[in-house]
Amino acid sequence: MFVGVGASRVRDLFEQAKQSSPCIVFVDEIDAVGRHRGNGIGGGNDEREQTLNQLLVEMDGFEMKDNIILIAATNRPDILDPALLRPGRFDRQIVVDRPDRNGRRKILEVHSKGKPLASEIDLDSLAAGTPGFTGADLANLVNEAALLAARHGKKMIEQDDLEEGIMRVIAGPEKKTRRLSEKEQRITAYHEMGHAFVGHYLEHTNPIHKITIVSRGQALGLTISLPTEDRYMQSKRALQEEIAMTLGGRAAEELVFDEVTTGAANDLQRITDTAKQMVMRFGMSEKLGPRVLGRDTSMPFLGREMGHEPDYSNELAREIDDEVRRIIEDGHELALEVLQEHLDELHRISQILIEHETIDSDQFGRLIAGETEDDVFPADDTPAPLPAQPEPRTRTQPQPRSLPLPGSAMHQPEPKPAN
Repeated sequence: MFVGVGASRVRDLFEQAKQSSPCIVFVDEIDAVGRHRGNGIGGGNDEREQTLNQLLVEMDGFEMKDNIILIAATNRPDILDPALLRPGRFDRQIVVDRPDRNGRRKILEVHSKGKPLASEIDLDSLAAGTPGFTGADLANLVNEAALLAARHGKKMIEQDDLEEGIMRVIAGPEKKTRRLSEKEQRITAYHEMGHAFVGHYLEHTNPIHKITIVSRGQALGLTISLPTEDRYMQSKRALQEEIAMTLGGRAAEELVFDEVTTGAANDLQRITDTAKQMVMRFGMSEKLGPRVLGRDTSMPFLGREMGHEPDYSNELAREIDDEVRRIIEDGHELALEVLQEHLDELHRISQILIEHETIDSDQFGRLIAGETEDDVFPADDTPAPLPAQPEPRTRTQPQPRSLPLPGSAMHQPEPKPAN
């Protein structure tokens, strides 16, 4: 019933463009109609292929007098039809990557314009603490901080609001209704502190930003480590120590509780992927040498990659498995060595984490340096303000009963038993 509708709309689009010449035509998500032809389900009469064919015909008919510029965007350039990318159609490809530090600062300036920021907030420092954030992430960060400040009755957006905004972008809002048992809370504290200790004492890992056992998203606890600068490549040693840091939580469970839990499921997935890439993509295995093994199947396209056979033998596949296992076991042993060397500190700071639930980078550094809990978390000796006394009620003008304030409790005297 709708066959040919897409091709007809493409013809109408370019007819209107020629009438409005000179003009610019922008096609967003061009991979929706520009996928590689001859793959997957459907043949030459497929509606999507008819639309793509008409688009190619229109682009091929461009003349100098038409004065039409066609711009398209996609986040899947790997699946586009080769005819779209040849010279004469799309002549230039521009890669829009995640913004660097200077770009993030400019984006923050745009999204914070008109919002009341506290005087101590430095957007350059904030940009340095958000590596890997996209423009949408930064916009969400500022909006979350503004909402938090308004919710707490503040007139200015303060640093703690922005810190909470970063955490919400990374891991989601806190789940305060999820209450862990005492045993689970203790296991989570040692698990997260295991990540933090291994990451702190190894040289090539990112600095610890925050440690918390407050649930966010699907995680029972989080250890956030952020790089101090934008990085575009990593060394073999850095990847090995990253694997060791990721296994620090499981290693801490083994040392302290002599058992492991399901809390390290995501950690195991991440280290397995990293170890496979080290062996099969980065050529970081001394046994297998510097070569690429297999194809990149991270984004398979139906009919293009799924049906291909591996380009290595079964014997080589067994050697790949052995190398992946060796890399993971080496990282596990390194994590155990670091934690055994600082086991007393691990016990002490884990107990502090259980009590305070969250430790930031400055507090963690001071605790590691040997400062006591009282020095790092000083008690607030300021007495709490007395509640306001209600005005006396008169017999002639009775006042209506008021509801209790949020967070307060109404205490009713218990009835006395009858004699």
